[in-house]
Amino acid sequence: MTTLLISDLHLHTGQPDITRGFLDYLERDARHADTLYLLGDIFEAWIGDDYLGDLERQVIEALRRLSDAGTQLYFMHGNRDFLVGEDFAAAAGATLLDDPCLATLGRQTVLLMHGDSLCTGDEEYMKFRAMARDPEWQAQILALPIEQRLELAKSLRMQSSDANTQKADAIMDVTPAEVEAIMREHGVSTLIHGHTHRPAVHEFTLDGQPAQRIVLGDWRPGRGWEVRVEGDAPPRLREFAFQVRA
Repeated sequence: MTTLLISDLHLHTGQPDITRGFLDYLERDARHADTLYLLGDIFEAWIGDDYLGDLERQVIEALRRLSDAGTQLYFMHGNRDFLVGEDFAAAAGATLLDDPCLATLGRQTVLLMHGDSLCTGDEEYMKFRAMARDPEWQAQILALPIEQRLELAKSLRMQSSDANTQKADAIMDVTPAEVEAIMREHGVSTLIHGHTHRPAVHEFTLDGQPAQRIVLGDWRPGRGWEVRVEGDAPPRLREFAFQVRA
Protein backbone atom coordinates (compact mmCIF):
# COMPACT_ATOMS: atom_id res chain seq x y z
CA MET A 1 0.00 0.00 0.00
CA THR A 2 1.33 3.41 -1.01
CA THR A 3 -0.22 6.71 0.04
CA LEU A 4 0.87 10.10 -1.29
CA LEU A 5 0.04 13.53 0.11
CA ILE A 6 0.72 16.84 -1.63
CA SER A 7 -0.36 20.47 -1.31
CA ASP A 8 0.36 24.03 -2.39
CA LEU A 9 0.91 23.62 -6.12
CA HIS A 10 -0.88 26.94 -6.77
CA LEU A 11 -1.57 25.94 -10.37
CA HIS A 12 -2.25 28.84 -12.72
CA THR A 13 -1.66 29.73 -16.34
CA GLY A 14 1.42 31.80 -15.50
CA GLN A 15 3.37 28.69 -14.40
CA PRO A 16 2.73 26.09 -17.13
CA ASP A 17 5.87 24.14 -16.17
CA ILE A 18 4.44 23.34 -12.74
CA THR A 19 1.19 22.25 -14.34
CA ARG A 20 3.08 19.97 -16.72
CA GLY A 21 5.13 18.63 -13.82
CA PHE A 22 1.95 17.86 -11.88
CA LEU A 23 0.31 16.13 -14.83
CA ASP A 24 3.45 14.04 -15.25
CA TYR A 25 3.42 13.26 -11.52
CA LEU A 26 -0.13 11.96 -11.82
CA GLU A 27 0.81 9.73 -14.74
CA ARG A 28 4.03 8.39 -13.21
CA ASP A 29 4.23 8.51 -9.40
CA ALA A 30 0.56 8.67 -8.44
CA ARG A 31 -0.46 5.95 -10.91
CA HIS A 32 1.36 3.46 -8.69
CA ALA A 33 -0.21 4.74 -5.47
CA ASP A 34 -3.30 3.36 -3.78
CA THR A 35 -4.33 6.77 -2.43
CA LEU A 36 -3.54 10.41 -3.21
CA TYR A 37 -4.45 13.22 -0.82
CA LEU A 38 -4.59 16.78 -2.20
CA LEU A 39 -4.36 18.98 0.89
CA GLY A 40 -5.37 22.36 -0.48
CA ASP A 41 -4.13 25.20 -2.67
CA ILE A 42 -3.81 22.87 -5.63
CA PHE A 43 -5.07 25.85 -7.62
CA GLU A 44 -3.96 29.43 -7.18
CA ALA A 45 -7.60 30.46 -7.45
CA TRP A 46 -10.94 28.74 -7.99
CA ILE A 47 -13.98 30.90 -8.67
CA GLY A 48 -16.53 28.11 -8.94
CA ASP A 49 -17.11 24.76 -10.57
CA ASP A 50 -19.06 26.47 -13.37
CA TYR A 51 -15.90 28.11 -14.74
CA LEU A 52 -13.34 25.81 -16.34
CA GLY A 53 -10.44 27.05 -18.43
CA ASP A 54 -8.03 24.82 -20.31
CA LEU A 55 -5.85 24.33 -17.21
CA GLU A 56 -8.76 23.31 -15.01
CA ARG A 57 -10.06 20.87 -17.63
CA GLN A 58 -6.61 19.32 -18.05
CA VAL A 59 -6.26 18.76 -14.32
CA ILE A 60 -9.76 17.34 -13.91
CA GLU A 61 -9.27 14.96 -16.84
CA ALA A 62 -5.90 13.79 -15.46
CA LEU A 63 -7.37 13.22 -12.00
CA ARG A 64 -10.26 11.30 -13.53
CA ARG A 65 -7.90 9.03 -15.41
CA LEU A 66 -6.02 8.37 -12.18
CA SER A 67 -9.23 7.66 -10.29
CA ASP A 68 -10.52 5.38 -13.03
CA ALA A 69 -7.20 3.48 -12.89
CA GLY A 70 -7.89 2.64 -9.24
CA THR A 71 -6.19 5.33 -7.14
CA GLN A 72 -8.41 6.78 -4.41
CA LEU A 73 -8.43 10.59 -4.52
CA TYR A 74 -9.20 12.95 -1.66
CA PHE A 75 -9.35 16.75 -1.90
CA MET A 76 -9.17 19.21 1.00
CA HIS A 77 -9.86 22.91 0.51
CA GLY A 78 -7.06 25.43 0.88
CA ASN A 79 -7.18 29.16 1.35
CA ARG A 80 -6.95 29.66 -2.43
CA ASP A 81 -9.35 27.00 -3.71
CA PHE A 82 -12.01 27.00 -0.99
CA LEU A 83 -14.78 27.27 -3.63
CA VAL A 84 -14.04 23.87 -5.12
CA GLY A 85 -17.34 22.00 -4.96
CA GLU A 86 -19.08 18.70 -5.48
CA ASP A 87 -19.22 19.12 -9.28
CA PHE A 88 -15.44 19.26 -9.40
CA ALA A 89 -15.17 16.26 -7.10
CA ALA A 90 -17.60 14.22 -9.20
CA ALA A 91 -15.83 15.09 -12.45
CA ALA A 92 -12.38 14.31 -11.02
CA GLY A 93 -13.46 11.16 -9.19
CA ALA A 94 -12.42 12.61 -5.85
CA THR A 95 -13.92 12.82 -2.38
CA LEU A 96 -14.01 16.17 -0.59
CA LEU A 97 -12.56 16.14 2.93
CA ASP A 98 -13.33 18.23 5.97
CA ASP A 99 -10.50 20.27 7.44
CA PRO A 100 -9.28 18.84 9.74
CA CYS A 101 -9.83 15.12 9.19
CA LEU A 102 -8.39 11.87 10.47
CA ALA A 103 -6.78 9.30 8.18
CA THR A 104 -5.16 5.92 8.71
CA LEU A 105 -1.68 5.87 7.18
CA GLY A 106 0.22 2.65 7.68
CA ARG A 107 -0.32 1.60 11.27
CA GLN A 108 -1.20 4.95 12.72
CA THR A 109 -4.02 7.46 12.68
CA VAL A 110 -2.85 10.92 11.65
CA LEU A 111 -4.49 14.32 11.47
CA LEU A 112 -4.62 16.02 8.06
CA MET A 113 -5.12 19.77 7.60
CA HIS A 114 -4.45 22.42 5.03
CA GLY A 115 -2.77 24.42 7.79
CA ASP A 116 -4.13 27.95 7.50
CA SER A 117 -6.39 27.55 10.53
CA LEU A 118 -3.27 26.96 12.64
CA CYS A 119 -1.91 30.45 11.93
CA THR A 120 -3.93 32.16 14.64
CA GLY A 121 -1.33 34.90 15.10
CA ASP A 122 -2.45 36.39 11.77
CA GLU A 123 -5.65 37.90 13.12
CA GLU A 124 -6.43 39.74 9.88
CA TYR A 125 -6.30 36.55 7.87
CA MET A 126 -8.31 34.59 10.43
CA LYS A 127 -11.16 37.10 10.06
CA PHE A 128 -11.06 36.64 6.28
CA ARG A 129 -10.97 32.86 6.66
CA ALA A 130 -14.07 32.85 8.85
CA MET A 131 -15.90 34.91 6.22
CA ALA A 132 -14.64 32.90 3.24
CA ARG A 133 -15.68 29.56 4.78
CA ASP A 134 -19.20 30.82 5.56
CA PRO A 135 -21.66 28.98 3.24
CA GLU A 136 -23.86 32.08 2.91
CA TRP A 137 -20.90 34.23 1.83
CA GLN A 138 -19.81 31.55 -0.65
CA ALA A 139 -23.32 31.35 -2.11
CA GLN A 140 -23.34 35.12 -2.61
CA ILE A 141 -19.97 34.98 -4.40
CA LEU A 142 -20.99 32.05 -6.61
CA ALA A 143 -24.13 33.96 -7.63
CA LEU A 144 -22.02 36.75 -9.15
CA PRO A 145 -21.30 36.80 -12.91
CA ILE A 146 -18.11 34.96 -13.85
CA GLU A 147 -16.30 38.11 -14.99
CA GLN A 148 -16.99 39.74 -11.63
CA ARG A 149 -15.71 36.67 -9.80
CA LEU A 150 -12.52 36.67 -11.88
CA GLU A 151 -11.89 40.29 -10.95
CA LEU A 152 -12.61 39.57 -7.29
CA ALA A 153 -10.16 36.67 -7.25
CA LYS A 154 -7.49 38.86 -8.85
CA SER A 155 -8.12 41.60 -6.30
CA LEU A 156 -7.97 39.20 -3.34
CA ARG A 157 -4.65 37.75 -4.56
CA MET A 158 -3.14 41.22 -4.87
CA GLN A 159 -4.38 42.22 -1.42
CA SER A 160 -2.99 39.03 0.09
CA SER A 161 0.40 39.54 -1.54
CA ASP A 162 0.59 43.16 -0.40
CA ALA A 163 -0.49 42.29 3.15
CA ASN A 164 1.99 39.43 3.48
CA THR A 165 4.93 41.68 2.66
CA GLN A 166 4.07 43.74 5.74
CA LYS A 167 3.75 40.83 8.16
CA ALA A 168 6.45 39.30 10.31
CA ASP A 169 7.39 35.73 9.41
CA ALA A 170 6.30 34.42 12.79
CA ILE A 171 2.78 35.77 12.30
CA MET A 172 2.33 33.76 9.09
CA ASP A 173 3.57 30.53 10.65
CA VAL A 174 1.54 28.19 12.83
CA THR A 175 0.85 28.90 16.48
CA PRO A 176 2.44 26.06 18.53
CA ALA A 177 -0.28 26.15 21.15
CA GLU A 178 -2.93 25.73 18.43
CA VAL A 179 -1.03 22.76 16.98
CA GLU A 180 -0.92 21.08 20.37
CA ALA A 181 -4.59 21.82 21.07
CA ILE A 182 -5.87 20.36 17.79
CA MET A 183 -3.67 17.28 18.08
CA ARG A 184 -4.78 16.74 21.66
CA GLU A 185 -8.43 17.20 20.65
CA HIS A 186 -8.15 14.46 18.02
CA GLY A 187 -5.90 12.18 20.04
CA VAL A 188 -3.05 11.93 17.51
CA SER A 189 0.72 12.10 17.67
CA THR A 190 1.23 13.02 13.99
CA LEU A 191 -0.11 16.04 12.08
CA ILE A 192 0.45 16.60 8.34
CA HIS A 193 -0.33 19.95 6.74
CA GLY A 194 0.79 22.45 4.13
CA HIS A 195 0.01 26.17 3.65
CA THR A 196 3.07 27.77 5.25
CA HIS A 197 5.51 26.81 2.46
CA ARG A 198 8.01 25.82 5.16
CA PRO A 199 8.68 22.12 4.58
CA ALA A 200 10.05 20.38 7.65
CA VAL A 201 9.51 17.58 10.14
CA HIS A 202 9.08 19.03 13.63
CA GLU A 203 9.65 16.59 16.49
CA PHE A 204 8.33 17.56 19.93
CA THR A 205 6.74 16.21 23.07
CA LEU A 206 2.97 16.29 23.55
CA ASP A 207 1.66 15.39 26.99
CA GLY A 208 4.85 13.47 27.72
CA GLN A 209 4.74 11.46 24.49
CA PRO A 210 6.75 11.91 21.24
CA ALA A 211 4.87 13.74 18.51
CA GLN A 212 5.60 15.18 15.10
CA ARG A 213 4.28 17.81 12.71
CA ILE A 214 5.10 17.22 9.05
CA VAL A 215 4.86 20.29 6.84
CA LEU A 216 4.54 19.90 3.07
CA GLY A 217 6.37 22.32 0.82
CA ASP A 218 5.04 24.32 -2.11
CA TRP A 219 5.86 23.28 -5.66
CA ARG A 220 8.31 25.35 -7.70
CA PRO A 221 9.47 25.03 -11.33
CA GLY A 222 11.15 21.63 -11.57
CA ARG A 223 10.70 20.76 -7.86
CA GLY A 224 7.86 19.27 -5.85
CA TRP A 225 7.16 18.00 -2.33
CA GLU A 226 5.25 14.98 -1.11
CA VAL A 227 4.68 12.90 1.98
CA ARG A 228 4.97 9.23 1.06
CA VAL A 229 3.77 6.31 3.15
CA GLU A 230 4.85 2.83 2.05
CA GLY A 231 3.04 -0.03 3.76
CA ASP A 232 3.40 0.20 7.53
CA ALA A 233 6.42 2.51 7.36
CA PRO A 234 6.10 5.97 8.98
CA PRO A 235 5.29 8.98 6.77
CA ARG A 236 8.31 10.37 4.93
CA LEU A 237 8.63 13.96 3.68
CA ARG A 238 10.39 14.06 0.32
CA GLU A 239 11.46 16.73 -2.13
CA PHE A 240 11.80 15.53 -5.71
CA ALA A 241 12.66 16.84 -9.15
CA PHE A 242 10.35 16.59 -12.10
CA GLN A 243 11.12 17.05 -15.75
CA VAL A 244 9.73 20.21 -17.34
CA ARG A 245 8.60 19.00 -20.73
CA ALA A 246 7.97 21.33 -23.62
